[in-house]
Amino acid sequence: MNTSLTAVLVSACLLAAVWIGMWLRRFLPAAHLSPDSKDTVKLAMGVVATMSALLLGLLVNSAKSSFDTRRGQVIQMASKFALLDRMLGIYGPEAAEVRRESRTLVEEQMRRLWPGEVTLPAQLKSDAPTGDAFYVAIQGLSPRDDAQRALKAQAVALAVELAQHRSLMLAQSITSLSTPMLIMVVWWLLVIFLGFSLIAPSNATANLALLVSALCAAGAIFLILELDRPFGGLIQISSEPMRNALSQLGKWGL
Repeated sequence: MNTSLTAVLVSACLLAAVWIGMWLRRFLPAAHLSPDSKDTVKLAMGVVATMSALLLGLLVNSAKSSFDTRRGQVIQMASKFALLDRMLGIYGPEAAEVRRESRTLVEEQMRRLWPGEVTLPAQLKSDAPTGDAFYVAIQGLSPRDDAQRALKAQAVALAVELAQHRSLMLAQSITSLSTPMLIMVVWWLLVIFLGFSLIAPSNATANLALLVSALCAAGAIFLILELDRPFGGLIQISSEPMRNALSQLGKWGL
């Protein structure tokens, strides 16, 4: 789903609803604009507005929860890569090749999650040969004493956890938003702005307020769509935890 295009279309639809309401208002008979009629319309629109607010809240909560979950996974991956490198540094110079494999894996992961080109989409699917080579390199270590055997076992456990994190991120890469719910909330917003623009006073202040409100509602939809794309767009997960971990790899034990 193209976030910017969708937001522009929603904005255009809401602004069109406001304009249509203002245009139809000129043709309404005076009886339809009586205080009782306006109160009835306000009551009906209030019900729709309440349902829209609840549904918008659910969509924002769903998108934000998904965003926070991915961000937590990135932080955990960064910390475990740093801890793994520290263990391998304690293991000794025999683990130098494994540490190089670890750095290669982190660099490849960063290239896939945060591509340098703006138009290049993030690729959550990791390069399996790189991950396999890293795991095989750890298994290939030959401990000389109990301390190295314990360090190797812990390194293998961390490597498995990192693979689980990457697999989980891939499994959760599908959208967390419900398309029918999104369409329904946009439809309700159209009804709200059309209804209120019909009964609003015919002056520049009221018209401007409706137009600004429509743009704000479209902005909320844009925010929801952006939060659902944590590795792209304007609102994305920071690569700083992984960059910090990468800058520390290979330093421990030197």
